[in-house]
Amino acid sequence: MAEEPASSITVHHHFDAVQEVVWDAWTNPAVVRRWWGSDPDGVVTSAALDVRPGGRFVISFRDSSGDVHTCTGEYLHVAEMRELDFTWSWLSETNTPSRVNVVFAADETGTRMRFVHGELRGGSDHDHAQGWRRTFAKLDRLLAG
Repeated sequence: MAEEPASSITVHHHFDAVQEVVWDAWTNPAVVRRWWGSDPDGVVTSAALDVRPGGRFVISFRDSSGDVHTCTGEYLHVAEMRELDFTWSWLSETNTPSRVNVVFAADETGTRMRFVHGELRGGSDHDHAQGWRRTFAKLDRLLAG
């Protein structure tokens, strides 16, 4: 049986916050704990990030039903304030790791983000496109104060 071809999702998003604040939200574990996860009522239970090429992250969050989800990966490329490139896996799944690339750029009113979650293969219980959009909405609320 042939392996299902990989797919990707791309999300363009604008944050009403300066680039440094958005970068910090992605790279500071204390801030990540305040917004990560797609459930609007979910809470992060732990976040460990070693933001450097070869460094790893592990983030766990509990959704409103009480289920705990843990994602993990390795940073492949880090360009301070501008770009993060990392692998992505759910600990609960045995799929081949996928890959995430996030690019940040300042503009007149805040920060533009291009987010690509690629190398996705079938079999995940997660709707990545919807999940990421809901996750970014949580970050919007945090940044708005």
